[in-house]
Amino acid sequence: MLNQKEILSTIEMIDQQHLDIRTITMGISLLDCADAETDRSCEKIYDKITSSAERLVAVGEEIEREYGIPIVNKRISVTPISLVAAASKAKNCVPYAVAMDRAAKTVGVNFIGGFSALVQKGMTAADAALIDSIPEALRETELVCSSVNIGSTRAGINMDAVARMGEIIKKTADLTAHQDGLGCAKLVVFCNAVEDNPFMAGAFHGVSEAERVINVGVSGPGVVHHAISGMKGASFDELAECIKKTAFRVTRMGQLVAQEASRRLNVPFGIVDLSLAPTPAVGDSVARILEEMGLSVCGTHGTTAALALLNDAVKKGGVMASSSVGGLSGAFIPVSEDEGMIAAARSGVLTIDKLEAMTCVCSVGLDMIAVPGDTPASTISAILADEAAIGMVNNKTTALRVLPAPGKRVGDTIEMGGLLGSAPVMPVHAESSSAFIARGGRIPAPLHSLKN
Repeated sequence: MLNQKEILSTIEMIDQQHLDIRTITMGISLLDCADAETDRSCEKIYDKITSSAERLVAVGEEIEREYGIPIVNKRISVTPISLVAAASKAKNCVPYAVAMDRAAKTVGVNFIGGFSALVQKGMTAADAALIDSIPEALRETELVCSSVNIGSTRAGINMDAVARMGEIIKKTADLTAHQDGLGCAKLVVFCNAVEDNPFMAGAFHGVSEAERVINVGVSGPGVVHHAISGMKGASFDELAECIKKTAFRVTRMGQLVAQEASRRLNVPFGIVDLSLAPTPAVGDSVARILEEMGLSVCGTHGTTAALALLNDAVKKGGVMASSSVGGLSGAFIPVSEDEGMIAAARSGVLTIDKLEAMTCVCSVGLDMIAVPGDTPASTISAILADEAAIGMVNNKTTALRVLPAPGKRVGDTIEMGGLLGSAPVMPVHAESSSAFIARGGRIPAPLHSLKN
């Protein structure tokens, strides 16, 4: 039973500390939408999505009004489209993306994910067709998000796919140059992608999932920052305890919203993703949490250790609050979406190399990082390979969402607005990695993958 103090504390968290539910995401299986005719398959996709999610937005808004809990986004994830498109042998998968976009607009969601391919061990003809279609698909749609899984601890890293994705990212930036390469903000490349992630751009509905499912992603960097702001001089043990207790409360709210949405939509409850997801708003930053621990600027020495403490404490507190924690769950460090990260990058203290080190201990990887528009595709592929290697060896999810900014140089800024924020263009190493990427083939899985 909640007491008055706990109720008032939760109200304060919502009202003053930027606590919100970042997303309610409905996962929808499209396996039964496969068809030898592309047009017919696309109509099935549209019908399945619109009939499954017709009440998603309305129910989310009802819960917001009744409980006073902000729900920032309502989203949909679908079966990786390369699996659905395989039946038609389509050479161009853009019509599938257009059907997804049309359905998403009809039901009123903010984003739809699943224009995806899983190629960690090899690539089918349908996978290749979908990957080649990504730049045009992201130019022609507004709400569609795309992801490609190029490696895993079990399979190793598909370096042919790594090389191809560097080129795809560059082409996507070029085709959306009129929007500062915005298409790349809707494209993420994974190692060890998970099947129940509610966050974009990497959400897709895994083949082992139910027909439909509700997954919820919480937020709460502002709440954690406020909780530790009065702990000057406290030990790390005390900081960890405080963060755990705060994560518990945040996750309980996410569990409540997830179960209520599940009941009202008559869709099974999947997971709560308890990731600390920042926004560009002041007071809602993961970087500021790390600085509150005693760092003068995020990115200086000690940052990786501080992030490791934060990530671990969030997970420990969250798993006590829900038996269905999943997705990515931890702390996100997207540069453009975090006011503190933006400031640290502009100061030059936070670099891509330091961010790569931080990804060893956080939830995902190099996220929402703007680089000069003339960065070679091979350099982007090499950055991706480095990030995938961290995920593969450490048996964790890592990812790359990099934004080559057409016509921009180091020190310039790209503006994307909303939750995507703004990103200072950061320097990359000028030395070439092209011969390394040109080798192709596969980096073998580590020995510890053989656990059977």
